[in-house]
Amino acid sequence: MNLKAFLKDNRLMIDGAFGTYYNNLFDTNELPEFANITNKDRVINIHKEYIEAGAKLIRTNTFACNSISLDTSIDRVKDYIRAAISNARTAIKLAMQEANKEDELSDSDTFLAASIGPIPFSDLMDREMLTKEYLEIVSAFIEEGVEIFDFETFDSLDYIMEAIKLASKQGEVLVSFSVNQYGYSNAGLSARHLLEDANNCDEIFATGFNCGVGPSHMEAIIKKLSYMITKPLMAVPNVGYPSNVSGRMVFLNQNVDYFKERIDNLLDCGVDIIGGCCGTNPKHIKAIAKNFDFKGKVRNIDNEVKETRKEAITDAAFYNKPNQASGKLIAVELAPPLNGDDEKLISSALYLKNKGVDVLTFPDSPSGRTRADSILVANKVNIETGMCVMPHICCRDKNAIAIRSQLLGAYVNDIKNFLVITGDPIPSIVRSSVKSVFNFDSVGLMNIIKDMNYDQFNQSQMVFGGAINQGRSNFKVELNRVLKKLEAGATFFFTQPIFSKEDIDRLRTIKEAVGDRAKILAGIMPLVSLKNASFMKNEMAGINVTDEILSMYREDMTKEEGEEVGIKVAKSVISQTKDFIDGYYFSFPFNRVYLLDRIVSDKL
Repeated sequence: MNLKAFLKDNRLMIDGAFGTYYNNLFDTNELPEFANITNKDRVINIHKEYIEAGAKLIRTNTFACNSISLDTSIDRVKDYIRAAISNARTAIKLAMQEANKEDELSDSDTFLAASIGPIPFSDLMDREMLTKEYLEIVSAFIEEGVEIFDFETFDSLDYIMEAIKLASKQGEVLVSFSVNQYGYSNAGLSARHLLEDANNCDEIFATGFNCGVGPSHMEAIIKKLSYMITKPLMAVPNVGYPSNVSGRMVFLNQNVDYFKERIDNLLDCGVDIIGGCCGTNPKHIKAIAKNFDFKGKVRNIDNEVKETRKEAITDAAFYNKPNQASGKLIAVELAPPLNGDDEKLISSALYLKNKGVDVLTFPDSPSGRTRADSILVANKVNIETGMCVMPHICCRDKNAIAIRSQLLGAYVNDIKNFLVITGDPIPSIVRSSVKSVFNFDSVGLMNIIKDMNYDQFNQSQMVFGGAINQGRSNFKVELNRVLKKLEAGATFFFTQPIFSKEDIDRLRTIKEAVGDRAKILAGIMPLVSLKNASFMKNEMAGINVTDEILSMYREDMTKEEGEEVGIKVAKSVISQTKDFIDGYYFSFPFNRVYLLDRIVSDKL
């Protein structure tokens, strides 16, 4: 019998914690995954204890089997995985023999699942390499014939979807997320969002939560959300919360009776797959299994989800009320000041208001250099001018907690339009003292805003868009990124400044792919001198100033002559894109906003 057939008529008891139990037994902080090779008997005996306690599924001792956690090569990681599988199978066989069953392994006795945990990574790690390693890990299990894959303690589906797809071709995939007591993951996504994503993924067989919280908080989360899941539902809580003892995180509360009572409540909530995470041991599993009847169909998992995520209310969106005579949207970027003087900023904003600009945007410390906070500056400009404003918000400097806090503050101040970007890296000269955060990229941040729109801003939701780097060397990758941002809820896009026919052709292709699902505003930057053009060409990544444009400037040009060249190029780009573009996104070097009036006309 396979797992899918088993769960049609039964609930499933899985094992408890391996890592914390191993460390408590042997008084060590060493990763237990090393013991797969160095202390096999220890690993086999722990698996046996869980089977004898009543677990019908055990997970391989491989939660931290990755090249980062084990600080080794992927080939060596695979050695530990193979050893872990062998140890688990040996434990199953020995447990069966001691129970006077047949020597031959039977599906009806104990299931074996691959335990796959998150790979820790820094913002400097190549994201594609991360996805590749998950694929390598899954492949190692497939080569050994494992047919159940347990992706546990994840904060989102980022980076593991390709691995999930591969695993699903071999067997059943279980995915459990880790959230805090308030129902949010480290990636800032809500429990509702995570379950909805997993429930809508055809390759995932069962989903739920593990780790992060104790049984009471998990019960509170499950109670609110179990109705929306049409797949087998998992609940694998910690025994409670840890304490710091002599520099070690230790779970002191080992009240087995209390844990069992809370698990019984979880089972009453309709959980199909139950088990234990950090701090639990075979005593907890035995207590749960002792008196609970796991037989009988417990949930109807064939119903449709009762509630779906609401579409964003876009009344506040800047693009709903264009005031240009031509119908083209006009956005202008104003850089927040480097000091406390906002006089020039406000003066520029008032000038642009009088010229009929639709929205002012404010970058978030571009190039990793400190400027006044984009949201606070946007709020000040809005108060002083009454204009529609749009701060940029990037992922470089803040974690999910800080970003959510910023978004809540912005919403309170009626700031509801955002340009979401991953963010420029910190300049190398200051990296030794200032560290990037990059908990997620722009798509991950969009998912957070989308989540907050559902849970906290459902009366009048935030509107957000993303950037397009049409000059990216691998255009296919950029096009896919745009489509991912659409899926995450982006309703508009601003492009990098356009200077070439190739940029225009690529942008046309992107617009054809996006269609009416989102507005696209083409980036316009009127370069004003040879020095300005040379700097943008040679020092600013993603901005492709051509040699042909560079040749239009001379060193001995007057200020007016340089500006005329910039205006000419800008008008040329506009004439070549106005048949398919929804508007234009202006960025003026040295705050020369007066150039707008010489570029834009009623004929735009």
